[in-house]
Amino acid sequence: MDQPLPIIPNRWRRFSEWDDRPLRLDNFAVDDPENGFSAMSGACDPKPGVEVIGGRIAAMDGVAEADFDMIDMFIARHHIDVRTTEASMAIPALEMARMLVDMNIPRTDMVKLAHGLTPAKLAEVVAHLTAMELSFAYSKMRARKTPGNQGHVTNAKDDPLQLAADAATAVAFGFDEIETTMRVSRNAWSNALACCVGAAVGRWGTLFQCSSEEAEELQIGMAGFSSYAETISVYGTEKAFVDGDDTPWSKAFLTAAYASRGIKMRCTSGAGSELLMGFHESKSLLYLEARCLCMQRAMGAQGTQNGGIDGAPVAASIAGGVRELMAENLLAVWLDLECASGNDARSSESEIRIGAKILP
Repeated sequence: MDQPLPIIPNRWRRFSEWDDRPLRLDNFAVDDPENGFSAMSGACDPKPGVEVIGGRIAAMDGVAEADFDMIDMFIARHHIDVRTTEASMAIPALEMARMLVDMNIPRTDMVKLAHGLTPAKLAEVVAHLTAMELSFAYSKMRARKTPGNQGHVTNAKDDPLQLAADAATAVAFGFDEIETTMRVSRNAWSNALACCVGAAVGRWGTLFQCSSEEAEELQIGMAGFSSYAETISVYGTEKAFVDGDDTPWSKAFLTAAYASRGIKMRCTSGAGSELLMGFHESKSLLYLEARCLCMQRAMGAQGTQNGGIDGAPVAASIAGGVRELMAENLLAVWLDLECASGNDARSSESEIRIGAKILP
């Protein structure tokens, strides 16, 4: 006797198309605050707080001055405005979040408030905002009136002639800044010279950077071949700094060295760097980035490159991670830093998500 044919349910074609979309390859990590996989409001994040005694920060975010690590010490001495901090910290976080999206409260007033806030308070405030509110607040708070674009000019052979031609083309396309990297580190100087020449063709005002090792990049700037720098890396935990033989003070020295020659300078940070290095201290991505941004303001840097640099793929894989990237961009402009929102790393398999991320 013939067996009856199996019943195959009718499957909509749209489901098959969804199965073929690159977005299907994106996955999320399970929230694990103990191991650093927490975008915002981590279980181990400190509670906001500040204590001022005799015009000096005696305690910050639950840590007494005697127990400060070098990041706490740098922020307390050079970022926190002791004249306004107690009044600023007394404002409830939710009320301050509403002030960020209130068009009737001037940007200048909000910037003054930020100068009296600790990293934990800054992170707590922006964590209250939705993605739409973060975008609105960013538009209100950004330091640069008109957004600009940065172009990368590189080639596999480090060919100076091609680099010069490509740099001139980038200027013609309207890029405000041009950055070059090199395949072989010893080619840094020839790449810098080539792009410096090319970037000067067509119109004035295009800035140029040669992204190299920090000491060599400074030498290139001192020689007059570059007009801005942004690869001065800053981290949110002391162990991450020590791993790179750095301190906030050494980064501040670099900042001052660039400023002494009139070279525009931004630091680089961004969520996920401490997690990737294994020095996250079980803190959330947003809190650690808030520490980075407070340090950068304290150093006197003109701006920051954050919001998704090398750590963007891991940040985007955590629930709420993309909203965290938006929140750290807002923190940057709230602290009166020019924000170069990074797109150096591919954070998704979806072209739509990648396109959405690069919108100013």
